[in-house]
Amino acid sequence: MYESRDLTGAAGRIVDPNPWPNNSKIAVSFVVNYEEGGERSLLYGDEGFETFLTEGGLMPFPNRPVRERSIESCFEYGSRCGFWRILNLFKKHQVPFTCWAIGQAVEKNPAVVSAMEEAGCEVGSHSYRWINYENVSEEVEYEHIKKTILAIQNASPTNTPPRSWYTGRASLRTRKIVCQVYREFGLPQPFDSDEYNDDLPYWVPDPLAEDKGSKDDKGLLIVPYTLDVNDMKFAISPGFCKAEDFFTYCRDAFDVLYEEGQNGSPKMMTIALHCRMMGRPGRFRGLQKLMEHITSKEGVWVATREQIANAWAVKHPY
Repeated sequence: MYESRDLTGAAGRIVDPNPWPNNSKIAVSFVVNYEEGGERSLLYGDEGFETFLTEGGLMPFPNRPVRERSIESCFEYGSRCGFWRILNLFKKHQVPFTCWAIGQAVEKNPAVVSAMEEAGCEVGSHSYRWINYENVSEEVEYEHIKKTILAIQNASPTNTPPRSWYTGRASLRTRKIVCQVYREFGLPQPFDSDEYNDDLPYWVPDPLAEDKGSKDDKGLLIVPYTLDVNDMKFAISPGFCKAEDFFTYCRDAFDVLYEEGQNGSPKMMTIALHCRMMGRPGRFRGLQKLMEHITSKEGVWVATREQIANAWAVKHPY
């Protein structure tokens, strides 16, 4: 999967002075991570409770099997309250987001999929469990990828499978297995977001093609994600403390990329949200202010990742 690395990219060149619809200067992708119900818990056969991205930061892992109800309850806030607060804000401004949906979380609360579809949002995949897939076997990961596609598709009122894919804590074989399962299901090649290395989409060889560059090599479109413009920094140190921290950092990132677009080099920006993090009232104010700032500008295209991928693929085919 990762036989080599590309440290060059576009080498500072303007890739396309007009890649987005309506001569937009920037494409903004909001991503809502729906993970609640897919985190580690004794209830789900795991060895202990979740320790990553919880209130209070990274908690010590227990030295014995134990169920931590306080953490479970914090995750539940995301599905019971935070998700709906965030969704209503996007409905108010009439802009879409893409959701990274954990398959098991969707199975436990399928109503969120229909609510997002009704609001014009895209439901993409975040794999079946919110775990590190370096620590599971290839066979388990294969089954989890299949179960994720089916979970999202079954919860969808339009029977729509996920087109965008992001595992997060992926294994080195994840990309190949994802493409393999999509092909077995007879689905189009997904858009991969398990990279953080660019401000624009780009192509890599099809991981299933035996000979790179052959007629069987359809290519795989990468739509990069972000770890810095991300509310996860409320749960790590150093990170965000107040809503104003989130707003200021995201606003500055947006303004820099927007200016580059005005100067002839349009970019893409991702803003990552978590229901149990940004859905809390004290943090939510920062998202409200950011939304007002972004939607007040001319030449801004707020789009789903599928829309961004499709626009790029039309102008820049593999």
